[in-house]
Formats: sequence, structure tokens, C-alpha cells
Amino acid sequence: MSLLSESEARAILQKTLSFSKADECQVSLSGARAGNLRFARNTVSTSGGSDTLSLAVTSSLGRKSGAATINEFDDASLERAVRSAEELARLSPENPEFMPAIGPQTYLEPQAHFEATAKVTQEDRVRWAAASIGHCKERKLTAAGYLSDSARFSALANSKGLFGYQRRTDIDFSVTTRTEDGRGSGYALADFNDASRLDAGGVTAIAARKALQSREARAIEPGKYTVILEPSAGVTLVNLMLNAMNARLTDEGRSFLSKAGGASRVGEKIVDERVNLWTDPMNAELPGNKWGSDGRAQRRTDWIQGGVVKNVGYTRFWAKQQGRDENAAPPPAFGRSIMGGTDTPLDALIKGVKRGVLVTRLWYIRAVDPQTLLYTGLTRDGTFFVENGEIKFPVKNFRFNESPVIMLNNLEALGRPQRVENSLIPPMVLRDFTFSSLSDAV
Repeated sequence: MSLLSESEARAILQKTLSFSKADECQVSLSGARAGNLRFARNTVSTSGGSDTLSLAVTSSLGRKSGAATINEFDDASLERAVRSAEELARLSPENPEFMPAIGPQTYLEPQAHFEATAKVTQEDRVRWAAASIGHCKERKLTAAGYLSDSARFSALANSKGLFGYQRRTDIDFSVTTRTEDGRGSGYALADFNDASRLDAGGVTAIAARKALQSREARAIEPGKYTVILEPSAGVTLVNLMLNAMNARLTDEGRSFLSKAGGASRVGEKIVDERVNLWTDPMNAELPGNKWGSDGRAQRRTDWIQGGVVKNVGYTRFWAKQQGRDENAAPPPAFGRSIMGGTDTPLDALIKGVKRGVLVTRLWYIRAVDPQTLLYTGLTRDGTFFVENGEIKFPVKNFRFNESPVIMLNNLEALGRPQRVENSLIPPMVLRDFTFSSLSDAV
């Protein structure tokens, strides 16, 4: 029952709204069928699945709101949820940032649902895991990986005539490989909407190669290096920057885009002119959602274009406070970023580096100074010294201290974008990347 059609979802939402006696009522309905499989030490350790369906009612009385959630859908249960939300609204304090419900929206139609993913079975998951484990066993490596897939829908409606319905599917696979002596480690990942595109063996081959190459790592001095960040290394830093492009934080002086006296850096060049960063629900490689958290229709938004800040994200409340159109760009959700690149493959980027460090992955990333977007974290699972365009030897991992704004000002070259962690990010060559100390992590 978890995956309802548009007509089935509409019927439940309209029935729920019919019970409302509040000034405004909004109802959202979502369901998902999901499965997962985890393996470690070349053996499947856990697997599971879920089948969920829930409905949330938000009722507003003036500037007061209350919410209730249920997973029963007979008329009596629907009415009881509406009454509960209304009672909670009466008991709630007024919300000084309350915004009335939005009216009907014109939603785009991203192609995010694929039957190949919706029909994934446990046998399919086992087959993918076997391909990964088998590849590692042949090379005397140990694999640990995680595979998850889901098919889901969401729908919403309100008392002002808004209605929306969307379906999407997703599949994610990641694997870490280790040598038997534990001195070599590699990592690779892939995510798609269409499960027929997943090649678990091919993804594992990348991680396995890195594990074999990363044995006998040498320590080199920390400092500033030219780095080649693979997409799996650069994605989190780029998304942290995008997530901070928030109008309210900027206007209140709490953002890296804030300037003295309440001004902002919107319209200014802040990074290299080759940097273009946007979100687009209609991107075929990275289809997004029809609406955001407040129900507003999603559209392509250019955040940085030619190195210049073009937009910051507004909630409806903050747009009104600042005298802007309520349909100003909503704050970007974490992930879903698209960063432009070139057609240059990673291998060609490496060949262009005279002396530097190739980084497979950054992890345990934590904020040091939110005002400047300074972050710290560690490299892991394959870090290599590059000289005269060739990978010479593995190096011990580093702790880094870096800001995505500074690193994108130090851009040397961009490669071909790759989908990782629900974003499209190119490999990047960056000068003067700061490694502050060595790490014993493998």
C-alpha cells in the first residue's frame, strides 16, 4: 500500500481537507518501499527493508499552528488527526514568523522515477554484493559496503487549492576495500535514479585498485600543496558552501557573504571565473524534486555564475521582511548541487600536475569558523603523491584546514563532472591547499 497513485493520493488528501474547520489546513502524504544490504569482511552482515506510508496534517488558526501525523487512513482516523491538529493549534503560541499557505503552483515534471529501481529485489541486492565481494576475494582484499534502494512518492494539498504529486527512485552503493595487512585502503561510490546503471563490480574495481596502490604509504611534510580532489573528495565542501548561501544569514551578518554595515557580496565575484554552481530539478543526470520544503515550485537557480554570486536563498518570511517577491529563490537544500566542468577526464588532469597530492576522499569534516567557511577534516582511503603527471607513491593521510571559498579561488583546472552523493561535481586541481598535520588513518 506504500506506493499510491496520484488519484489515490489525491482522494486521501481531499478527504482529509474536507474535515478541516481551521482557517488554513495543509496535508502531506508520503510513502516509500526501501531495501538495503550491508556487507563486511567479504560477508553479508545485515539486510532489511521497509514499507511505510504516513500522513501529516498542519492546521492554522490565525498565527497559531498545530500538527498531527498518522498512518491509518479510514475516515475516522483522518478526521481524528485533523481535530488533533486543530486542538494543538489552539494551545500553541502565536508564531511571529507565520506565513499563510501558498496557492496553486505550476510544477515541473522531472523524470526521477525508474521502474528498474522500483522493481529491485533482494536477489538483485545479493547479486550486486556478490560482484563486489567476488572482485575483492580474487585480489586477496577485504570489502565492506552498503547498498540501499528506494521507490517513493510524496503528495501535498492545502485549503487554498494547492496540489502536487511526485514519484522518485534512488539507488546508492559505496564500498571500502582493504588489503589483508590493513595497510592499503580504497573507496568508491555511485548513486543513480535508474538501478540498471549500477555496476557494483566496476565501482569495486576502482576501490580495489586504490587499496592495492596505497600500501607502504610514505610520510611527507604537511604544508600547502597542489591537490587533485576527486569528486568524492570535493563534493562535501562544495555543498557546505552552497548550503551557506542563505539570505537571512547574509543580511544578519552571519554568513561568508556578509559585509560590514549590512551589505552583502551578492553580485560580486568571490571565486575563480570558471566556477559555475547551480541547482536544476530538470537535469537529466540529477533529477530533483518538484517542490521544496514550503511547497514552492522548484526551478533552475544559478547560485554562482562566472565566479559571481547571483542568488542567495530566501524563505517566504524573509523575502517578505526584505520587501522581495515571495517567489525569490528558496534556500538550497544540502546536496543536489551541479558544478560545471570540462570534458577532461581525471587521468588527464593528473598528467597536467607537476607536483601535488591526489585525494580520493575527505571525511570527518567539521566547521572551524562558519563566518569564513573554514573547515577541517581528514583524507582517507587512497592519498597519493603526484610528480610530473604520474602517481609516484601513496602518502600518509593528512588533516586539512581549508575553506571552499579560498580553494575555489585557487582553481587550476576542472575535469568532467561526475554524480556523487546526489550532486554533480567535477574533479578539481587546486593550488595551495592546506594540510596542517599528518594522520594515522588508513
